[in-house]
Amino acid sequence: MKTVTVIDYGMSNLRSVSKALEHVAGKNWQVQVSNKVDIIEQADKVVFPGQGAIGNCMTLLRKTGIDDAIMQSLERKPFLGICLGLQTLLTTSEESGGTAGLNWISGTVKRFVEERRGERIKIPHMGWNQVQQAQWHPLWLNIPNYSRFYFVHSYYVNPANSSLIYGITSYGGMDFTAVIARDNVFAVQFHPEKSQHLGLTLLKNFLDW
Repeated sequence: MKTVTVIDYGMSNLRSVSKALEHVAGKNWQVQVSNKVDIIEQADKVVFPGQGAIGNCMTLLRKTGIDDAIMQSLERKPFLGICLGLQTLLTTSEESGGTAGLNWISGTVKRFVEERRGERIKIPHMGWNQVQQAQWHPLWLNIPNYSRFYFVHSYYVNPANSSLIYGITSYGGMDFTAVIARDNVFAVQFHPEKSQHLGLTLLKNFLDW
C-alpha cells in the first residue's frame, strides 16, 4: 500500500486535509499525519498544508528538522503545498517583519495593499474566488478553467520566474499567483480541502499523478 503523508509541524488544520484525502484515496492509499522526519522521507507522496504566520512556521520547521525532510521531498517525490505550504517555498516573505523561506523557488511573498486605486481592500482575502489556469497540468484534470476555490490569506507569492505560474486569481483590482508548479511539485494558495467537489477532484488528481 502506498502512503501519502500530511506534514504536522504544529500549525495547521490537519484534520480537514487528512479527511479530504481519505475521502478520495481509495484502497491503494494510506493517509498518515506525521511530524517524524523518517516517516515524511519514506512517504510516496507528501502534502504540506499550513495556516498562520510564516515566522512561527519556519521556526518550528527548523527546530524539528522537518525543513530538511521537506527539501528532500521537493527533489524526489510528488509534493502538494497548500496555502502557507506554498508561501514557505519562496525565498523570503514580508510577513513577521521579514522571514526567510526555504528558497526552493526564487521570489518573495508580499502583503496585499489595503488601498488600491482609491478603494479600500478587505484583508485577508477570504472566500470563494476564480482561478484561471495559466498552463495545463495533470492536477487540473476534470477541473474547468475559472473554477472557484476557497481562499484565506493576507499575503501572496510573487515568483521571479513567471513560467512556474500555473494559476492566477484576481483580487482588489490586481492579479496574483494562485498556483505554482515545477517538476514534481504543485503548490496552491487556496484550500482544496475547503473547496468542495472541485477541491476533492484536485486532491484525487494529486494521488493519481
